[in-house]
Amino acid sequence: MMTQPLQSIVILACSLGCAASCATFAADDPADDAEKAWKEVQKASQPPAPPEEWRTAKPTSEERAKFNEKRAQLASDAADKAKGFYTRFPKHDKAEEARKKEYEMTAIAARLGDNSRAARLAELDKDRLNDPNLSEDDRIQLRVESVQRAVMSKREDGMAAMLAEFEKGARALQKDFPKRDESYAMLLEVAANAEGEKARELAREIVASQTSDEVKQRAKALLKKMDALGKPLDIKFTALDGRQVDVSKMQGKVVLVDFWATWCAPCVAELPNVKAAYEKLHPKGFEIVGVSFDNKKESLENFVAKEKMEWPQYFDGEGWGNKLGREYGIGSIPAMWLVDKKGNLRDMNAREDLAGKIEKLLTE
Repeated sequence: MMTQPLQSIVILACSLGCAASCATFAADDPADDAEKAWKEVQKASQPPAPPEEWRTAKPTSEERAKFNEKRAQLASDAADKAKGFYTRFPKHDKAEEARKKEYEMTAIAARLGDNSRAARLAELDKDRLNDPNLSEDDRIQLRVESVQRAVMSKREDGMAAMLAEFEKGARALQKDFPKRDESYAMLLEVAANAEGEKARELAREIVASQTSDEVKQRAKALLKKMDALGKPLDIKFTALDGRQVDVSKMQGKVVLVDFWATWCAPCVAELPNVKAAYEKLHPKGFEIVGVSFDNKKESLENFVAKEKMEWPQYFDGEGWGNKLGREYGIGSIPAMWLVDKKGNLRDMNAREDLAGKIEKLLTE
């Protein structure tokens, strides 16, 4: 590929009276150069795949940090390539797409911890928000992303500080765009991660608001989820393999309800722990009920067979919109719930010390 200094030399040579063939070379080469440069931008923008071993073994925090550092560096490199493209070829039909790609990659790098990108991201945000042609949807998206970055900047201060920053950003967005759902969806996210009466107050506020029925339904589901703890869990369905499942009739057993998906890397990373607990404690009265957020039946069936997952799976093909997920306000996966031998929901955060929690409930 011709470098920019060499291209300048060629142009200078032509201006001094080189042959017609030189003029043809100078005219044709930039198009070829742009095509190659755009392919490089596209290639650099592809995210790296997680290590294959993470499918069967949960990565350590150090391994995750190292992988995210790699992702941040690659995103930074992609942002530089995108900027280089539209700088060199400002009139190319891909120039505007390259500008968007620079923003996207810069935001990813900043989110993954590359603090050197924060200033550039602020510049890009300001330029885009000042664009009179920016649509309302894009303007809101920019604001939401800005709030998300502000939230992540509070990580070292703990979850309470992060939630406070998120609510602050949601309230500001709500003030500027009172008829849009985004701010209420953000408040719902705060409620889903808050505790006690704070969570209930936010959920009730959303239910009583002018937001869409979809967001209100999610808030109602969250209230139902909070009210479910300590009570019988009414989950009944026909499993992927035809088995009839009714958690309310599994009294005398300790039951793990595992909300998961084959495409969810953290879910798959937890699978060795789940399988180990099942192998050890199933003979003592431990059962698992899977609730899959997959969209493709064949993918789920193949994965379950490959991993020899013997427990029943709920599947309706609706992904995040699946019936049980909506009914119980599941906003993130994996989510692991434990039901005691009396059929009451006892734990909504069973990932930590799963086997220990199961064994304790089995002794009751």
